[in-house]
Formats: sequence, C-alpha cells, structure tokens
Amino acid sequence: MGKTKNTSLDTVVTDFILLGLYHPPNLRSLLFLVFLLIYILTQLGNLLILLTVWADPKLHARPTYILLGVLSFLDMWLSAVIVPRLILDFTPASKAVPFGGCVAQLYFFHFLGSTQCFLYTLMAYDRYLAICQPLHYPVLMNGRLCTVLVAGAWVAGSIHGSIQAILTFRLPHCGPNKMDYFICDIPAVLRLACADTTVNELVTFVDIGVVATSCFMLILLSYANIVHAILKIRTADGRCRAFSTCGSHLTVVTVYYVPCIFIYLRAGSKSPLDGAVAVFYTVVTPLLNPLIYTLRNQEVKSALKRVTASWGTVNENK
Repeated sequence: MGKTKNTSLDTVVTDFILLGLYHPPNLRSLLFLVFLLIYILTQLGNLLILLTVWADPKLHARPTYILLGVLSFLDMWLSAVIVPRLILDFTPASKAVPFGGCVAQLYFFHFLGSTQCFLYTLMAYDRYLAICQPLHYPVLMNGRLCTVLVAGAWVAGSIHGSIQAILTFRLPHCGPNKMDYFICDIPAVLRLACADTTVNELVTFVDIGVVATSCFMLILLSYANIVHAILKIRTADGRCRAFSTCGSHLTVVTVYYVPCIFIYLRAGSKSPLDGAVAVFYTVVTPLLNPLIYTLRNQEVKSALKRVTASWGTVNENK
C-alpha cells in the first residue's frame, strides 16, 4: 500500500502505486525479457544513428540528418523515461512512485513527447521541400534555419510539459493512490484527483489532442504533395523506391500519432485498452525509428559503413 500523510484537514497522497499493464502471471518472466530486449535495442539503435550522424561530415551538415540525429536523441530519452519503470512492473520490486517522481515523469514524458511531435512535422516539411522544391531547398532549409526550428520545438515542448505538469498536480490528491496504468500520465492521475477535473480535461483536449491532430494533418498534407510529385517520376523503379520510403515514414508517424490522439481526445476515459494502446507510441515507436530511418536510407547505410571502417582503421593502428 502507498504511504499517506494525515493532516488536520484531509489525507494527502505522498506516493502513487502503478499497477502496470494487465498480464497473466505466467507470462511475467517472458514480458520482462521482451521489454528489456526492446529497451536495449532501442538505446543501441538510436545511439548508433546519433553517433553516425555526428561522426560523418557528409551527414551532420545537412538539415535532414540533423533532424534525424535529434529524433534519435529524443527516442533514447523518451524510452529511458518510460521503459525502465515498465520493466519493473514485471518484477517483485515495489510499484510505489514518490509524488515528486510522478511529477517528474509526467513532465519529461510530455516535454519529450511533444517535442517529438513537432519534430515529426519538421521532418515531413523538410522532405516536402527536398522533393517538391529541390531548386529552392538550400535557401528554404539550411543548417542555421534547421537549428532555429529544432530549438523552437524544444522550447515549445518544454512549455507544454510544464503547463501539463502544473495543471495536473495543482489538483489535490487526498484519496486512492492506486493508478491503473504503467506510467504517471494525465488521464491516470486525473482519475485519482479529489476535485473537479473538467478544466484539466478541456486543456488536455485542446493542448494535446488538437495540437497532435493538427501536426498529424500537416504531415499528411506534406506527404500528399510528396506523393503528387513522386507520381511525376518517369521511371517505375524511382517511383517504387520513393513510395517505399514515404510509406515506411508514414507508418512510423501513424503508429505514434493515432494512439496518442486516441488517448488524449478521451482524457476522461477509463478504458482498460488505453494502457495497451499507449505502448505503441511510448515503447514501439522509439524502437521502430532506427530501423525505418536506417534500413530505408541508403545514405545512412553508406555512412554507417564509412564510420565503421574508420573506427576499424583506428583500432588497427592502436
């Protein structure tokens, strides 16, 4: 049971109990290994992309790969905020999270998640300019502008995370402290508040649901224009490669946005499916990004070979 602090007025919750994802007890060991493997692969895959973009001079000066490197950095931290706590749910360890730890997790989750949301939009815009406006691309998207846009995404994400954390935890929590979820997130925390949550649910709907939906629509609009440009490619092989790349990117974006919109447009929902749906954009997407953006990208694969070869040469010289 969680700890509570008695006062003369009421009972104040000082920690929360995360009940985690529902699972049959006989699958606990298997799920522990699965999520541990996912976490390790996510960290290694994104670290490999980040080091490759940083080490290869042909990549780290180009806006497309600056954005890719930032995405990998975000995925590493987003996974680190969510997955270790999820893994602990499949062990005998205590499921209690201190109040301050819950505030921190919610802040960083929404800070990193919203920054990633804006970054996906920037990446789609970058691809639109590269394919639909190739002659003007060096002017419309250069390294300096890309850095400013990325900085703007980080600042906007930080503001968003702060707003959500402050609004969520300004409410009193004086009763139950068992959270039927695997992370400290807005819908789960609001269900435990002993006050009216109408304003919070409205802000969540507007600040997360509408913003995420708008970003998703902008991404779809960018790719619609890209598809229109691809159809003008004369060679069937060229069209096939372009469609394959765009299709894989849209798959990742859809896996991220659709579950996110599903949950936050229904902030007051108590559906048991919400936890399983949230796994897609909190756990699966950071794992998929290195695979999609590396295996489908010939330049990144060539850079990986160059960087690996140079590291091998350095080791031989030692």
